[in-house]
Parts: sequence; structure tokens; C-alpha cells
Amino acid sequence: MAARFHSLSSSFTLQPRAVLITPNCLSSKKLSNVRLTKSICGQSCCPNLAVKYGSREVSKKGGVIHCSVSTTETSKVEKKSQLKTRRDVRNIAIVAHVDHGKTTLVDAMLKQAKVFRANQFVQERIMDSNDLERERGITILSKNTSITYKDTKINIIDTPGHSDFGGEVERVLNMVEGVLLVVDSVEGPMPQTRFVLKKALEFGHAVIVVVNKIDRPSARPDYVINSTFELFIELNATDEQCDFQVIYASALKGQAGLAPDNLANDLGPLFEAIIRCIPEPVIDRDGALQMLVTNVEYDEHKGRVAIGRLHSGVLEKGMEVKVCTTDETCRYGKVSELFVYQNFSRAPVEIVEAGDICAVCGINDILIGETIADKSTGKPLPAIKVEEPTVKMAFSINISPFVGREGKYVTSRNLRDRLYREIEKNLAMRVEDGETADTFIVSGRGTLHITILIENMRREGYEFMVGPPKVINKKVDEKLLEPFEIATVEVPEEYMGPVVELLGKRRGQMFDMQGAGSEGTNLLKYKIPTRGLLGLRNAILTASRGTAILNTVFDSYGPWAGDMSTRDQGSLVAFEDGTTTSYALSSSQERGQMFVSPGLDVYKGQIVGIHQRPGDLSLNVCKKKAATNVRSNKEQTVVLDSPLSYSLDDCIEYIQEDELVEVTPLSIRMCKNPKMSKKK
Repeated sequence: MAARFHSLSSSFTLQPRAVLITPNCLSSKKLSNVRLTKSICGQSCCPNLAVKYGSREVSKKGGVIHCSVSTTETSKVEKKSQLKTRRDVRNIAIVAHVDHGKTTLVDAMLKQAKVFRANQFVQERIMDSNDLERERGITILSKNTSITYKDTKINIIDTPGHSDFGGEVERVLNMVEGVLLVVDSVEGPMPQTRFVLKKALEFGHAVIVVVNKIDRPSARPDYVINSTFELFIELNATDEQCDFQVIYASALKGQAGLAPDNLANDLGPLFEAIIRCIPEPVIDRDGALQMLVTNVEYDEHKGRVAIGRLHSGVLEKGMEVKVCTTDETCRYGKVSELFVYQNFSRAPVEIVEAGDICAVCGINDILIGETIADKSTGKPLPAIKVEEPTVKMAFSINISPFVGREGKYVTSRNLRDRLYREIEKNLAMRVEDGETADTFIVSGRGTLHITILIENMRREGYEFMVGPPKVINKKVDEKLLEPFEIATVEVPEEYMGPVVELLGKRRGQMFDMQGAGSEGTNLLKYKIPTRGLLGLRNAILTASRGTAILNTVFDSYGPWAGDMSTRDQGSLVAFEDGTTTSYALSSSQERGQMFVSPGLDVYKGQIVGIHQRPGDLSLNVCKKKAATNVRSNKEQTVVLDSPLSYSLDDCIEYIQEDELVEVTPLSIRMCKNPKMSKKK
């Protein structure tokens, strides 16, 4: 349907989905199915201008944009007398690509909602509460909080931005009616932006687009809004969803506004947009109790804590309930304690009404995806569906000569219990028994997903070994399919050649290239097999002198792309147990780059460096200088190169089929797999 514009002197027609409306009193925005009406004055900037879009209207009166909420859209549902809306509650999730400023925005919202005392010390990224999140600067787990604005309680869920933790995003979208989609004012929509937006649109949620970091010198808000609108169209959003409200913000400064060059002194415009454009929860207060468990936490004193949104009915402290699963097996339990999220903490309550997000204690065997229902008439809600894992790794007990030196938990029973405990709360992860009794196969969304588990386990005192990551392939109609991902590389122009060559070797196919702002960088988009990404991040950083940024997100399964080589160099391997010496390392470093420094204990088969040529080379790094005829030989000064310092992620990317990473609470070592050596 075309959009027709009328004025006093003329009329003209524009085709849908290609209309850029830029009247002076509205910020630039693409709309489809637009009907623009003006008052009889006929001026281009009229205070009563309104844009009709589907069944919703965005109008401007007195300098404020009014976004009609979808209360009328729920009229079909509200015909049933028992369904009502709770006007005092809004449930939202904040979703975005990694490093676009979600957690910083939540910080600003909490501070401006007077959650903290005036003299209270508040650290940055308050929602990133665990040590690993603070060290890496990324959000790993979804977290709940709430604020109160003008007598309306806003439940906020902060979600991870990295594609490997997409399972956290998928499950919390069950709890909300709308999302804040945060987009960087320079980068625009990125791979993970597409993923989280796709999931939100599938749930039918209302979306508010927040263009963050608008104070950056190279900000390009018009490009970002147009790109975001095109993304909505690509993902088959409805007309109502495409008519999204845009808020421009600087989360670091705690400012927001309806125009990029006219920000308020606080986040008031953002709060107003949430109240206005996010639908109220539609509830059945008098219906049978139903609450879907979307997250599980563990408390030392209270035991397992189930978190979810109450879909219907009323939940009371001390109430006897039925726990239902999708296979219609039920068991009974009792609610010992009940909490709601109030500001930055959990507040105990006696009763929770439908529409609110709460935490339930007392059911010690509760799992994610189960339904807490009425004791007599309870029925389960649809289970949470998450996408299948694409990468797997083998976990086994430590078999090195240094076993038991540093770890507290070293047996296969300890390892098995910990891994199976993880999948109770990590829905996107799978664990199965391996070929031997002391080996377990762990599958996840990507190497980072599994690496975070490894890091958490080593900090808890576990000692074990992990093999190289392998891609999970599928067979459909006798054809071998492998997972493909969309890789986005932001790289300065002078390093484009080596990066393009590197991606070409990994069977990557470029489908888009564009300039990324005024910083002189280019944005390359590739479709590449997941196995081609293993070890790619370090290679790209080396090729671009540390300036390139690589982001990936799962795309689909496709035909096998063929053989590829992910590592051209071999390893330097110690061929005896002992302590490294400067004398031995001075000659060894001529063969390649070393991982070890003098005075370290090593064992036979341990990888001590990278060989400068293909193939492995055994070295004696413990050789001592002969003490004969000491007086006649002047002591020579030994100059050693600085050893390479590889993190856990680097080691897992480096190892190949016949190599292992030994993980202990204090050390990370790489070694050759003795079982593979025997086979050879």
C-alpha cells in the first residue's frame, strides 16, 4: 500500500518501506505504511503533526512525542472478562551487541531512580557482580533488578551481549513484554543485535531503540536509525513493531533525549518512553496459579532459588504448589519464602500477584523450564526452547605427573558431579559421558561459552584436562552439514590485505564491505565455517597489530566447506622432567618462541614453545652447563627473550588434535596427549 501525502496546493504518492520522513518537528525516521496528516494550516512544521502507522499513532504536541501504547491491540484478549492489565508494572529486558553499553545504562537508571544513598559508594557496572565479569568486562549471566518511576514499578533484566551466551537472552524473554534495544551510535546494528532482535520479535515484544554513545565525535545517528529499520524489515517485523520509539542517550553521562542534539539532563525521556510504549502485563488474577521458572540461583542459607514471572493467579508464602514438567510428570512442594525485586536487592513479601517477577525458595529440586502451578488444577506452561550447541570439548581427569599438587577436586566423580550440576542452570550447554569412564563431552554455543565454565571450575579448586574444541556436524539426507557463522571484522585500511587473506584461507566468503565512520576503518562481513573461527582471533590480532575487532554470531548449517589448515607451526616439547635453566633456554629460543621462563618445573611431553616450522620438535630445556674447567671459562651473559604469556582462551585456541590443556587452580599448561602418542 502506498503512502499518500496531501497539502493545500498538491498531492503526491510514495511507495511503502522507502519513505524517509524528515519534518522539522520530528526526528528523521523511516516508516512503512505511513499516512501523514496535517492540520488545515498546511505548514510543514505544524505542532499538531501526527504519523499514523498501522493501529498506532506517534504524534507531537507541545514538543513531546506521544507513542500510543498497544492497549488497544490487546482488546481482543481483554474481551475475556477474567483478563486484566496491571498498570503499575512494566517488565523489560535490555538487549544489545557486546560493548554497546547495556550495563552502563542500567547503572545510570539505578542511580537516577535513587536506589542508592547519597553518600553510598557505587562501583562501575554494578550489575556485573561476579569476579569473572569484572575482569573480562563482559556480562555473562542475566540479572534482575527493579526501579520505581512515578508509582510504576519497572522490572529490568540485564542480559549478556556476547553471542556465546545467547541462551541467557532466549530464556529471559519469556518474562517481559518489551525490550530496550541498545545500539552504538557509530557501529550501528552488529551480528548480536540481529540475533537478540530476532528473538524479541518472535515473542511479539514491543521494542524501544536506544541509540547510545551519542556524544561520540563520529556519531552518525541517521545511518544507525535507517540501518536498524532495515534490520526490522529483514526480520519480518510487524507494522506495529517497525514503528519503534527512538531515544538518543549517553549512558555514561546519564542523559537521554528525543533528538540527538537535544538531550535532557537526565534519563527522564527514556523512563517516559518505557511507561508509554511498553505494554502493561495482561494477567489472569483469578485464574489458576502458573509461573515458568526461567532462572535458578543457589543461596547457602535458602538453598535453590527459582526466579520467574507469575503468569496467572496469586502466589503466597507457605503455599503448597505442584511442580509440572512438559512430559506431564508432576511433584509437590511448598513455598517457604517469597521475594520480589525492589531496587537493587530482593525484598521478602507475603504475596505476589500475576504480572510481577519474583524469587521462590523451598523447592530444592526445581529446574529451569518447569512450571510452579496450582496444587489441584495446575497445568505446565510451554517449555523454554534454546538453540542447539555448535562446539564440543572433551573434559577428563588430570593425567600429568603434577596431578594433585594444586587442585582440591581431582577425581572423575568430582568432575562428573560438577559438570552435571552446571547443565541444571545453563540451558544452552549439554554434557554426556565420553568413551572412557573418566572422560566427558561438554557441548556449548562457542569456545567462550565453555571457557567460562572451565575458568569457574578452576577457581572452585578443580583440576582436570580439556581437549581441543571440535565443531558439531549434522547429517541430513546422507549429506554432511557443518555450522556457519557471520563474522564481522572491523579493521584499519592498511591491514585489510593480511586479514582478508587470513579469512580466505579459513574458507570465509565475503558478502559485504563498507566504511565504518570517520576513523579510517572498514567493516568486513563474512560467512565462515565455525571450525574456521577456531584460533582465528589471535591470528587476526597478530596480522593487524592488535587493531582489528572480530565479532561472530551463529547463522545456519550448510554443506561441508572442505579441508582447512588452522595452524601452520608445530610445538616445542620438553623430552624430560626437571627445572628449566637459562643455559638451556638460550639455545632453545633459537628454534621458536618459548612459553616458559627459567626456574619452572616441567615434565616430559609438556609444550614449552611454538616451533618456527611445521611439525613438533623435542627439546631439553632442563640442560645444565657443565662445571668442568670453570676457572678458564669466563661466565657469559645469557640474554633471554620474554616468554609468551598465553591465557586459558589462547591455550584452547592454540592446541590441536593430539594436544591437551592442563587446568589447575594456579597453573595452565599445554601438553601432548599421551594416548594419541601411543596410537601413533
